[in-house]
Amino acid sequence: MKFSTTMALAIALLTGLCGLAMADNPVNQTPETQGITTFTHVVCEGTVTQNTEMVWQESSASLDNPPLTATESQYTVSYSEQMIADNGYTEFTSQKALDTAAKVANQNNFESTDQIDFVPTGVGSYITFEEDLLVDGAGMPESTATSLLCPFGASTYDTIPAYCNIVEMGSSFDGTAVSMLTDVEERHVTATADPGVAMNYGVSLEGIGTATAYIRAHLMEGRDSTLNKAADLSFEEKTTASGVIGSFTKQMSYESGMRRF
Repeated sequence: MKFSTTMALAIALLTGLCGLAMADNPVNQTPETQGITTFTHVVCEGTVTQNTEMVWQESSASLDNPPLTATESQYTVSYSEQMIADNGYTEFTSQKALDTAAKVANQNNFESTDQIDFVPTGVGSYITFEEDLLVDGAGMPESTATSLLCPFGASTYDTIPAYCNIVEMGSSFDGTAVSMLTDVEERHVTATADPGVAMNYGVSLEGIGTATAYIRAHLMEGRDSTLNKAADLSFEEKTTASGVIGSFTKQMSYESGMRRF
């Protein structure tokens, strides 16, 4: 099945949805950092399964002392992927990269790319695929003088306000034939607050079956050094197509910080 990147459905962009600066404050890296990478390539007529699970918690102070202490930021990032391709011809290529070190604005802590081609070869041929990325962050007010590298940002704002933001993106497919590409990017560990927190999710496919892609977000922000809530935003979008799908493309992104590009 020929893969197409032509956009036929919806594109959702979640980038700075409030009037004030969304102030996610990334956590700093631990003294020892880790890197995990995997590469998978499978060509098979029969059954292929894939399962990936990741949960990562990190605090700028300590995970063992809730609630948050003064100036603390804490993040939970989770990623899951499940695929069953049964009784068909499957070509599957997947690459994952996880790095807990501090990143700059054009780098990511977690990345995933999947390419799936499934062609039915008999009665009962079926493929199901699900992928989900979630970033959940909360932080107390912190002085910009000790957290921002940009001197102009530090002079404009005295404080990175308190925040409590959660964003989830993902997609799924169930059907008898598909050519599918998904791409995941996420960043929440940096040396300073300047790069901000970011996540991106994209899916593009052709197939026979049902395709779904979605984004859900609940964002709460302060405005100063107090714990008074100044903004509360909920956002949700979901796109579904069922039948003979000629093209299904959805790209979603979220970024939050005191200084955004």
